[in-house]
Amino acid sequence: MEAYCLKCREKREMSEPVAIQMKNGKPATEGKCPVCGTKMFKIGKTAAHS
Repeated sequence: MEAYCLKCREKREMSEPVAIQMKNGKPATEGKCPVCGTKMFKIGKTAAHS
């Protein structure tokens, strides 16, 4: 899954993606940047939720 890394300022493939649910009940995916290790976050229904 691809997400934007705020530290690298580039879109990268997320490593260790985990499907989560936000406080408002919407689905999201959380993972790490493979280059710098910063937490990445993508809101919305994803392949990890299927």
